[in-house]
Amino acid sequence: MRIRGEQYDVPAPDSPWSEVLPGLWMGGHEFRARSGRLEAAVVRDEFDLVQSLLRVPGHGPADGVEHHVWPIPDGPLDGTQLAGVMRLARAASEALDAGRSVLVRCYSGYNRSGLVVAQALVHQGRTAEEAIRLVRARRSPWALHNELFVAYLRAGLSTARLLEELAE
Repeated sequence: MRIRGEQYDVPAPDSPWSEVLPGLWMGGHEFRARSGRLEAAVVRDEFDLVQSLLRVPGHGPADGVEHHVWPIPDGPLDGTQLAGVMRLARAASEALDAGRSVLVRCYSGYNRSGLVVAQALVHQGRTAEEAIRLVRARRSPWALHNELFVAYLRAGLSTARLLEELAE
């Protein structure tokens, strides 16, 4: 399994966020600017809904923007964490259906945000494989490099949640 904290060769993204579908964005809390320096990705009021899978003070969003925070690790998730991912994905899908713009973000905008966005794409009618390909094509080839998260998506998050709860 490859996770961010253990992979030093994973490059920082070259943009703060990327549009995966019209109105559905994924991103992180930092990115590598054209200058080559790492910069903070601060969201203000660009989106109607922001979902954060970790909280970094000073990175927004602005007051008045709907903000859901569900901190999860970039590693194995328990049943409660998977249930939260499922709720966020459903909320993102419903917001899209209502014509709202959504940003799902984690640290780099690769794995945790990729898991939620891919699941939202499944809610929008795509297969897990189509969702994984679309996330990687639109964000980065590094998106969803956490093989466990890909396995969760391929198994189905409901199934993964049930299996994790049985193992506890």
